[in-house]
Amino acid sequence: MKKDKIKKHKLLLRHLTLDDYDNIAILMEHVYGNLGGAWKKDQYTSQITRFPEGQIVIEDNGQLVAAALSMVVDYARFGDVHTYAQITSNGYLTHHNPLGDTLYGVDIFVHPKYRGLRLGRRLYDARKELCRNLNLRRFIAGGRIPGYAKYADTLTPVRYIEEVKNREIYDPVLSFQLFNGFHVRKLLTGYLPVDVDSKGFATLLEWVNLDFVDKTPSLGGSKNVIRLGVVQWQMRTLSSVEELLKHAEFFIDAVAGYHADFVLFPEYMSAPLMGLFNDKSPPDAIRALAGFTSEIRNGLLEMAMSYNINIIAGSMPEYSNHELYNVSWLLRRDGTFEAQYKIHVTIDEVSCWGVQGGDALKVFDTDCGKIAVLICYDSEFPELARLATIQGAQIIFVPFWTDTKNAYQRVRYCSHARAIENECFVAITGSVGNLPHAENMDIQYAQAAIFSPSDFSFPHDAILAEATPNTEMTLIADVNLDLLKQVRTRGAARNLANRRPDLYRLEWF
Repeated sequence: MKKDKIKKHKLLLRHLTLDDYDNIAILMEHVYGNLGGAWKKDQYTSQITRFPEGQIVIEDNGQLVAAALSMVVDYARFGDVHTYAQITSNGYLTHHNPLGDTLYGVDIFVHPKYRGLRLGRRLYDARKELCRNLNLRRFIAGGRIPGYAKYADTLTPVRYIEEVKNREIYDPVLSFQLFNGFHVRKLLTGYLPVDVDSKGFATLLEWVNLDFVDKTPSLGGSKNVIRLGVVQWQMRTLSSVEELLKHAEFFIDAVAGYHADFVLFPEYMSAPLMGLFNDKSPPDAIRALAGFTSEIRNGLLEMAMSYNINIIAGSMPEYSNHELYNVSWLLRRDGTFEAQYKIHVTIDEVSCWGVQGGDALKVFDTDCGKIAVLICYDSEFPELARLATIQGAQIIFVPFWTDTKNAYQRVRYCSHARAIENECFVAITGSVGNLPHAENMDIQYAQAAIFSPSDFSFPHDAILAEATPNTEMTLIADVNLDLLKQVRTRGAARNLANRRPDLYRLEWF
């Protein structure tokens, strides 16, 4: 029995040239026989001449089988209400503007015999790459809805689009565009009047270029790559605030020498001064220690400015109006500061010292984007990190104090989970060593680390850096905020995007 001969393909993606007109006209006649057929030669010549980089074709063994045409426009000039003829200037692309901010999809078509090879997807990927390479804000296209004619008597065009988005109806154009990462920005009326199958309606589709970088010159603007410094702090008995500040300055100086943007210290970083109050009961000792907090904070704030680094001052006790709190300070390098109070206090903090919990979660604005601070036990409550992330936090700092390895592991594994489930970066650090005679603060166990989301753009174990356990040292690591944009929209799993607010929500009372 004779076997059918398998056709051998040789696909090539390239730019169109003026010499391709005759062949591209044949291809368009196959595709658009009922929509006016091919471009006229003078239209095609104008398209190639004005923007050759935007005109792409796929050939198979020399035969043109698929093509995509585009131009760059200043989108604010047209807005969302326009017709195909208006924005493309009747196919001549005279509105093409090399200084524009938007790639506009003029046309895309595939030979009917080649529609099973996903060539349209290749063309869309090529145009997205062009959008990135030209650093354009977005890719906009008007999309036909040729399947609408069958449903026009029973569905409005808006309802039809919703049904296609919900996969209840398959539309040969819109379904394909949604699959390729576009979202429907608006319904257009009279966009392409000759399109009988779409009843004159069209979708205005948008793909947002998350790699877009605003080139507007700025001084002191937000950065995309942030350098974090983390201090694994050795607990040792110190005799004065001045001595503690000198000890802190050593690490701040070292980390700032690597041009870090943040330095993180552990929870209860002022505890080395507890030895001054060994004669007092634990509740009295912690309240006496709180008397140093303002002086330590002010000293560290001076260092934040002089070393040009944002300091997360771990945490320190604060005693005011007969109320004791555990508070972390964000000390900005511009001289401003804010506080985050520990919300969930541990059983020991309550029973031994009488610490009370705070009642507010803050997301701080910094010159490196939005951050949040979860003090130790707070990291073990996923609601807080999720609320912070929803409010825009990209980096979460977790200063902790733990005495045993199993206590440390609770903080570590929960913090690691917070980074993955919220698609953000999380930096943790604690104290090591011993404080003899300091009840409830005498032994320490810690291993500092910086965690990332878990996806292809990040380390295989979602750990950017980690310290040697129980050793005084620093960590330095860069976090790339652009990668967070990518994982949140193009990641293998999209925890934030795939939440079900139709079933549940998280609210702060």
